Amino acid sequence: MTSYQRPGWFTRNIANPVVGGLGKIGISVLGSRVLEVRGRKTGELRRTPVNLLRLRGQSYLVAARGITNWVRNARADGGRVITVLGRKREEWILEELTADEAVPVLRSYLRRWKWEVGAFFPPGTSADMPEADLAALAAEHPVFELLPR
Repeated sequence: MTSYQRPGWFTRNIANPVVGGLGKIGISVLGSRVLEVRGRKTGELRRTPVNLLRLRGQSYLVAARGITNWVRNARADGGRVITVLGRKREEWILEELTADEAVPVLRSYLRRWKWEVGAFFPPGTSADMPEADLAALAAEHPVFELLPR
């Protein structure tokens, strides 16, 4: 069974609109971007704030809330997504990492944003977990490398 943790009222009505609005005018909150992906049923653009992680010269997205709609939509659209920060729009293809490839990305992601996203991971999750434990998280929290389109 795939996991997905729906955003609560505060996230839907306050946090996401504020972070998304700031992103639209070009202000990144600790690496945030607005992610645009085509809906798999409607074909309409869907937007959601995400944390874009830069690591060793590459860009990554972690689905902290699990198998979210943006994950399902991106998979259905061949991995095509757009990140937006102000007027800067970047087109990408998402490449899903294997569990082993995801370990250093998850470790770095948790070091940077655990205070924000830690509630979406199992209790005791930390950046200092053994590699095998971090690799196991990738099944429910997919990790993607962003490749320029």
